[in-house]
Parts: sequence; structure tokens; C-alpha cells
Amino acid sequence: MPAPMPVYLVYIFAALAEIAGCFAFWAWLKLDKSIIWLIPGMGSLALFAWLLTLIDSQAAGRAYAAYGGVYIAASLLWL
Repeated sequence: MPAPMPVYLVYIFAALAEIAGCFAFWAWLKLDKSIIWLIPGMGSLALFAWLLTLIDSQAAGRAYAAYGGVYIAASLLWL
């Protein structure tokens, strides 16, 4: 069985998955991209949700607060 992913990687991958998923929906609605963009967009959002389930539920409040910081940093880098 492989070793669990380090928490910081979970946050980084979750942030990228959420941003990519939201961007796909935004591109479809605002940039007139094909509806096919929603397929990877939904996949990215599902990956985002799954990744956050990898965090210990005992630390959920701190986990989401820390993730929020990673999300902001990733959003700024995405620019």
C-alpha cells in the first residue's frame, strides 16, 4: 500500500483542482467555450472534493482554514 500523500500536497492539488474546475465553468459561460469544457470541469471539482476527504476529520476546521490560504496563493499564481 502506498504511503499517504503529505497534507501540504493535498492542499496544493485541491486548490489547483478547484480553480481548474471553476475556470472550466467560467470559460463555458463567459468565453463561449464548448459545453465539452464542463466534462473536465466536473472531474476537477470531484477531484477537489475527494482530495479534501483525505484530511483527518478531527482537524477539519484547521484543515479548511489552511486550505483557504493555499487557495488564495494558488489563485494569485494562476493570474
